[in-house]
Amino acid sequence: MFYDCARNDHGLPFNPLKGLVVPRPIGWISTVGLDGRFNLAPFSFFNLVSERPPMVMFCPNGPHAEGGVKDTLRNVEVQGEFVVNLATYELREAVNASAAPLPRGADEFRHAGLTPRPSRLVRPPAVRESPVQLECRLHQVVRLPGEVGGVANHMVLGAVLGVAIGDELIQDGRVRIDRLRPISRLGYMDYAVTETVFTMERPTLAPLARPEAVAQD
Repeated sequence: MFYDCARNDHGLPFNPLKGLVVPRPIGWISTVGLDGRFNLAPFSFFNLVSERPPMVMFCPNGPHAEGGVKDTLRNVEVQGEFVVNLATYELREAVNASAAPLPRGADEFRHAGLTPRPSRLVRPPAVRESPVQLECRLHQVVRLPGEVGGVANHMVLGAVLGVAIGDELIQDGRVRIDRLRPISRLGYMDYAVTETVFTMERPTLAPLARPEAVAQD
């Protein structure tokens, strides 16, 4: 099949695009407002976009349940900082609970039964129960095309200032992804967990054969 995205004429009961670009890592973003209230929300439009310097992006698209931009975007724009907490299989229910359309100012940490932990370099707290946290400073908010509920789409770019990793996750100098068991978003209401890992070495070009010496008369 083929469908025109402008027409959205796929004829299916649900848009298949988000079910095709998968798996998408989940950015579990914690922020704090000017009033000191904590906020926590998961975003599946999220990824690491640069290694040197380390930078991440996430997209808090669409409106808040009460209208206007989401609390996460509002807090990031006024405070300029956020924390990415790793979403794991063990914490899947808490991740899902933090996505509930709570009233503005509600504490998702408390709602999801989680513990805020002070960060080292930024003001927003981290999720103590999460084994990995990325402490970030806002680099740029990019306004994107499209509006849902009268609210424009946005992409948040942040510089990673510090990374906290549970010591139990490191073995022989590497992070054991099978111990992390991160979850990712698929299409519809489906998720996946990383449990099976395989390795492939990157191909390298063979050294060029040395040309034979030109015979001299």
